Amino acid sequence: MNNIDLFKALSNETRLNILMWLREPEKHFPKQQAHLPKEVSLEGGVCVGDIQEKVNASQSTVSHYLNMMQKAGLLESIRYGQWTYYRRNEKTIKELALFLETEI
Repeated sequence: MNNIDLFKALSNETRLNILMWLREPEKHFPKQQAHLPKEVSLEGGVCVGDIQEKVNASQSTVSHYLNMMQKAGLLESIRYGQWTYYRRNEKTIKELALFLETEI
């Protein structure tokens, strides 16, 4: 866990909102996994297009944000066909919470 990268990723309101929305994807992204066949389940995964629609920003901006958050370890991505789905990396989020609780 690189704390500087984590804090940089969280230092933007939109990126922070994305992370909060992905905590309850079924509430914030009702079309979640709409492109997937029923036998494929990507629990908590939300398509980039759905995130882009909610953020109301360009595809390149949203992709940059998601990539930055993934490199920091906050998100995991799964590719299925032409779609990429993102979900929270709960392990890293718990490690960050522990770091804040014990070190800061």
